[in-house]
Amino acid sequence: CIFCKILAGEIPSTAVYEDDDFKAILDVNPAARGHVIILPKNHAANIYELPDEDASKIMIVAKKIATAIEKAYHCDGVNILQNNGEAAGQTVFHLHVHVIPRFKGDTVNIGWKQGDMPEDLDAICKEIQAQL
Repeated sequence: CIFCKILAGEIPSTAVYEDDDFKAILDVNPAARGHVIILPKNHAANIYELPDEDASKIMIVAKKIATAIEKAYHCDGVNILQNNGEAAGQTVFHLHVHVIPRFKGDTVNIGWKQGDMPEDLDAICKEIQAQL
């Protein structure tokens, strides 16, 4: 796992933040200047494998990084993005969270075409609730 190698110091990286549980590094193929990725030090391939404690802590780190990015670049917004599975755009199978500065009119392409509201919202809700 390339991120495990980065965390072990086997591959160099540019860290902007580190604590006992996470390391946040500059993305070497950034979507925008200041694009940071947050890596849990405990390997989990995706959100399904991530321990609940790490899941809650990573958002606190994402908030810190987003705040620092906003102050550094005076951006108009940030995307906090986490992909799970190849179909969702995951290319490295070590969970990571992207924090990407955004500016009005930039060319960063993160999005989807909005669909029509489903007529069976209650059925969809029940399908998901049955799995909780």
